[in-house]
Amino acid sequence: MSHEGPGEPPTDRESPVGAPVIRGDPSVTGQRPEEAVEFDPDDPESLETAAETVRQFAGDAAGEADTVFMLRGAAACAALVRGEGSYKAAAERAGGEATVAFIRKWSRVHDLPRSIRKHVAMGEIAPTAAKHIARVAGAARLQLAWAVLDHDMTVRQVRSVASDVNDGVSVEDALAIEGITLGELTMELPPEIYRELRRRAALEDVEPDEIVATALERRFDRG
Repeated sequence: MSHEGPGEPPTDRESPVGAPVIRGDPSVTGQRPEEAVEFDPDDPESLETAAETVRQFAGDAAGEADTVFMLRGAAACAALVRGEGSYKAAAERAGGEATVAFIRKWSRVHDLPRSIRKHVAMGEIAPTAAKHIARVAGAARLQLAWAVLDHDMTVRQVRSVASDVNDGVSVEDALAIEGITLGELTMELPPEIYRELRRRAALEDVEPDEIVATALERRFDRG
């Protein structure tokens, strides 16, 4: 799978296509691992199940409201594409209302990194927003996803930013157009940590975020 560079976090799915990594995590979806359907693109029987799942998913307009059903549908789309070899062949195999565009969108959602899919499963990132996050590549998809969480972005804003990024605008500038500062978030610190942070910042004549950034950089380098 693709990475942005040495030491950078993955920006695409690392686990096998169709594997219920998030769907099988009871702390996220409440579903036990044995209850999560796995789609194997190399198994004819499993591929038929994937085709049936995609057909049902495409025909259920309210399906996105159920995160487990949505994630299952996205996994089925990705497995069907892998098994059939193309979006067109996958759409023909599924039939019904499963169009090429539908399958492409949801396959991309399934290919998002686990860190983003987890927030989708928990309902913190709307599936409709996830479809637009999946349109952008590399580090931009992570930055856009975290901006959605930190700034409660609307689907319209996410769509607009994704379109601007794909047109060559930097994700920082695209977010700024929507009045959002990349990297800005509000956090709560224990009183004693907050007090010491402010004291150190004053003595060192720097802003608190500089100290926080340096400390986090060291922590992540050790990780």
